[in-house]
Amino acid sequence: MKPMSSKFIFITGGVISSIGKGLTAASLALLLEARQLKISMLKLDPYLNVDPGTMNPFQHGEVYVTDDGAETDLDLGHYYRFTSATISKASNATSGQIYDAVIKRERKGDYLGKTVQVIPHITDEIKKRILEAAHIQENTDVTLVEIGGTVGDIESLPFLEAIRQFRLENPANCLNIHMTYVPYLKTAGEVKTKPTQHSVQTLRSIGIIPDMILCRCENHLSEELKDKISLFCSVRRDYVMDEVDVEHSIYEVPLSLHEQSVDSKVIEFLKLPSTVPNLKTWKEMIHKLKNPLQKVVVGVVGKYLQLQDAYKSVFEALKHAAIELQADLEIRVFESDKIIQDGKVESSIAGCDGYLVPGGFGERGWMGKILTAQYCREHKIPYFGLCLGMQVMCVEFARHVLKLPDANSTEIDPQTPHPIISLLSQQKGVEDLGGTMRLGAYPCELIAGSKAAQAYGSTQISERHRHRYELNNIFKPSFQEKGLLISGIFPQKGLCEIVEIKNHPWMVGVQFHPEFKSKPSQPHPLFRDFIQAALSYLQAHR
Repeated sequence: MKPMSSKFIFITGGVISSIGKGLTAASLALLLEARQLKISMLKLDPYLNVDPGTMNPFQHGEVYVTDDGAETDLDLGHYYRFTSATISKASNATSGQIYDAVIKRERKGDYLGKTVQVIPHITDEIKKRILEAAHIQENTDVTLVEIGGTVGDIESLPFLEAIRQFRLENPANCLNIHMTYVPYLKTAGEVKTKPTQHSVQTLRSIGIIPDMILCRCENHLSEELKDKISLFCSVRRDYVMDEVDVEHSIYEVPLSLHEQSVDSKVIEFLKLPSTVPNLKTWKEMIHKLKNPLQKVVVGVVGKYLQLQDAYKSVFEALKHAAIELQADLEIRVFESDKIIQDGKVESSIAGCDGYLVPGGFGERGWMGKILTAQYCREHKIPYFGLCLGMQVMCVEFARHVLKLPDANSTEIDPQTPHPIISLLSQQKGVEDLGGTMRLGAYPCELIAGSKAAQAYGSTQISERHRHRYELNNIFKPSFQEKGLLISGIFPQKGLCEIVEIKNHPWMVGVQFHPEFKSKPSQPHPLFRDFIQAALSYLQAHR
């Protein structure tokens, strides 16, 4: 694939990990889109897993799923929430994928007996992925490439070598941005630039000379410190900028970068067409965020809450809905395997205006989620179940309304006499016996007049999935008869996608992951209606 007219921005990180490269890349992409430029994005991950699909959430955080079914890094969620760029499997490449592709070609004999090496074979594959990312959309103006990890990591070296070569081959079309951390030593009362100097020195030793340095810091850097960084790192003084911690929300980052003219400098360096950015919608959203009219409390009952990134998109989708409704959102988290240790579930989780049970796998915390669903159903408290949270809702309904005390999911109890949730291969009367993971976007038909249809304003939708178990169709008639409405169906196979409790203010479960399609300026309709239901509950019980 030949290089194209697209410009390329490479974002590397130094000093510490989790410095915010993904958020910065997404923010810069938003600013460039505001100038009517077309953007593509790519995250290069140095781990050897082919994808994060089998990684423990405590190790990796959330697995973000794209429309085409790719299991990817959570930074792609930032890309989606901040931009209108098409995010697909071509937007994420791991070392595992790169090495796997090269080794498969070697086994097929494609290298004609040559010795296969990191340079040029691995680096050529990385460069190929960069160009493929630029082709995700037609007529891409700028492709932003985030290199995971920290400069100095052994596993990141092939990616850094690849972008060094790419810049050499396309000198007029590339910009290197290096993000570093500038610490403040409280005991000394000083801000230290030495870690940044060392990070840039390491980068330069690889052959990459940064064109711009973004300094993560607690407070704005003095002009003297910026002069020092410019001098010791050989970067133009006006291209050394700070990226301070924002006051209210990560959604303030684009405006903070814009105030420092980061987007203008990028336009200048890459000789891109200069237009006045239109940030009106984003600024209006930030105004709502900073000026809430009322407070609402939502409880999240899950099993990976020790690491907030494990449910990153869920928390963000809740915030998006609260922003739209100008509500000051407080999220209280409850470990589902601990809430029944103190007796009744009410004593552990009471005090919220609505409860959300997110997705997950495995038996741990299952009973805590069941009791949460029962508590919400019996007390008419808004409940929103995502993926496993929907399955929990169905099993709880079967146990306490259908009077099937042994009802369960075969994921939890393979021998249950009432398999409410099961693999397709375990269900009778289903011709397609596939039981593999359902990934990516699938269509869904909604029942007119249902809460789901009212939320979407349509009866035809598409949502992203990541699950293996389904509601057992054998139990559908019993559910419908007793008041659990199956309001959304995957038409090709007749699979349940959405359930609702008829005689309840708002109790909805979905088999898919709506959180993956929520944006701060376009909150997901189900999250919006859930927060509205929580606000209504608050008003009624104030």
